Amino acid sequence: MGGGLFVDAKVFLGTGEDDFATAFRIDDGVFTWVGDTADVAGEPATDLGGATVLPGLLDVHSHPSMLAGLAGAVSCLPPDVDSLASLLDRMRTHPALGRGADRWIEGFGFDESGYPERRKPTRHDLDRVSATQPVFVRRCDSHSMVCNTRALELAGITRDTPDPDGGRIGRDGAGDPDGLLVERAAYDRVLALRPPVGRDEEVARLAGLDTHFLERGIVAVGDLMSTLTTPDPLPLFRDAERAGLRPQFALYGMWQDLVALGLPDLTDDDRTGRTKIAGVKLVMDGAYSDRTAWTDDAYPGSCDHGLRTASDDDLRDAVAWARRNGVQVAVHAMGDRALRHVADLLGDEEPWLADRPSVRLEHATLLGADLLDRLDAARMEFGVATHSVFFFAEYESYARNLSPDQFAVAYPIRSLYERVRCCALSSDTPATSWSDADDVFLSVRAAVLREAHTGADFNRAEAVTVAQALLLYTGRARLLAPFDGVGLIQPGFEGSFVVLDRDVFTVPPEDIGRVRVAETWLRGERAFRR
Repeated sequence: MGGGLFVDAKVFLGTGEDDFATAFRIDDGVFTWVGDTADVAGEPATDLGGATVLPGLLDVHSHPSMLAGLAGAVSCLPPDVDSLASLLDRMRTHPALGRGADRWIEGFGFDESGYPERRKPTRHDLDRVSATQPVFVRRCDSHSMVCNTRALELAGITRDTPDPDGGRIGRDGAGDPDGLLVERAAYDRVLALRPPVGRDEEVARLAGLDTHFLERGIVAVGDLMSTLTTPDPLPLFRDAERAGLRPQFALYGMWQDLVALGLPDLTDDDRTGRTKIAGVKLVMDGAYSDRTAWTDDAYPGSCDHGLRTASDDDLRDAVAWARRNGVQVAVHAMGDRALRHVADLLGDEEPWLADRPSVRLEHATLLGADLLDRLDAARMEFGVATHSVFFFAEYESYARNLSPDQFAVAYPIRSLYERVRCCALSSDTPATSWSDADDVFLSVRAAVLREAHTGADFNRAEAVTVAQALLLYTGRARLLAPFDGVGLIQPGFEGSFVVLDRDVFTVPPEDIGRVRVAETWLRGERAFRR
């Protein structure tokens, strides 16, 4: 751990919208003083040359386990892949193509909403990549995937296979599987067939994400699906930490995975340290972009209200386990019906955590005034992790799948900022339809302008200021997860901060997305320099 005096900077403290300083001191990796450059004139110091400095950034809802697990898959994310034809071309670049019938061809990130073909791929499309090797590609939201005929055969999925509880098997007009598998209940049987990755390779893939996060200024990450690739992620992450992975990590295992393990109780060691178990995640519904979020009103032009993917007993049991173990419950809930159901089921219960919300609501797409009132009135303390990158990247899906009334209350970031103390913006990387979704300044720009990648307006009444958006990645975000001493530049906090290449507070709003992290410092030591 390092230290020193740093002067001549525009230092956003993370404590409030208008709270700035020009100098700070770090001793043994911890901020010990914050003030004005004039007060320390003449002392040996690192001169930051007037640069803008922020607290180290926090991405409280991301998926590093998934990101590492996709190392063997080809990216099919927009804007690089923008048609069904380009998707198939990209899949054909997989290095395993033609290397043997037992080699899997994997892709991730397709979003058909912007394709000129206006449809998802089918098994027949992917058969054109290979008819002899198993092929699958995940949708951008990771709530569904499409397989070729060979992968379906290996998984034993036929016209007689029933839809699993909480999942759906796509079928063509004749009733045969068309390759689409919706939610884990449907597609896990395919993923389970892939050859396992060795432990050393798993550690190396995770440790290899160090630069990915630090070049974006991200010093603490919430993994909201940490059991995706291993039933016991904590030792894996700690091995990766020893191998060079430097940010803090808060891990949230999937409820169904914990049930399969027999619901083991946690130790104090599990809950402490730079990498820790922070909670358990339960998925209550699907995604708006795929018309599987659980909604009060039917999707436009249909009688479909989406998917409910967890029972009341599931949620109550998850809460009981979390209460007993002193960790959070994070509930994926996008649709208004899903959000209301969680609020009604848990709202009158006693919180069990004093220093952070006992229950996190993840994504929280449709939060109208009535639902915000319900959260205000609840005995339970709810926190909210939401996004601006979703409507930026997936505007076409939301434009088709939301009614005008729903559109008016979707991703109400200003209302959340004003009414929910523990709230944050986050990326959901890589389960987001954009190739660099955890670029914080992409999200800040979208939150400030409320503008999609197409230039279309997305309810500008819910826009926030630059300072407000940055607080949702720093001082406000730190309230949502059990990270240790990050999110503020204040005495006693970890000496982690970022230096920007330009002043995010004064650049034209349309240029916010061009701001880059020039340096990232961790505990008083420079960890990244562009």
